[in-house]
Amino acid sequence: MSRLAIEYGAHERVREVVDRLTYCAEHVSVEFDGWEEPRVKGPGLYFAVVADRDYGAYADSMGDNRWPRQSCATVFDEDAFVDAAGTVSVEQDGGVVVAVDGEIEAQMVRFRDLGTRSGESDLVDDVDYESWMGSRHMSAIETSVRPEVVATVTLSEETGRVSVFRDGEATSMRRHELGGEWRAE
Repeated sequence: MSRLAIEYGAHERVREVVDRLTYCAEHVSVEFDGWEEPRVKGPGLYFAVVADRDYGAYADSMGDNRWPRQSCATVFDEDAFVDAAGTVSVEQDGGVVVAVDGEIEAQMVRFRDLGTRSGESDLVDDVDYESWMGSRHMSAIETSVRPEVVATVTLSEETGRVSVFRDGEATSMRRHELGGEWRAE
């Protein structure tokens, strides 16, 4: 019996979900004015787009850290999503789980252990960390190798850098690279 398999990484609607997370993180970064201050802690975000809502096998609850689903349940709720992300970025800690359909889980989590690549049973041990990566980014790159995770997106609270991780690979933009002409409001 064959299983229905969808290549979520190439699916147009899922790519739109990842893009919305990325643009939202960029917006939060650009809106914060204190990046140049010494020892600043700015807004920080960690999103994980998952294809399977049974993520409990590799994630633990972050207690009272919650996404405000009552005001924003999906990444497609434009203004509410940006507002909620701005608030969560300074008031909460943990990973925000987003389903491939854009629905956002209320409970924020801590992802644990390295994942396995699709078709492999051993944990990945060849993830390349870069010197700029802090614990949020290291977790995001590790989580991105799991077959049930399409991508992870982070906003660094130290530098404002926005990064997208897919299958253990990072695409990253430093804060001064964000908000180019094509995104002018």
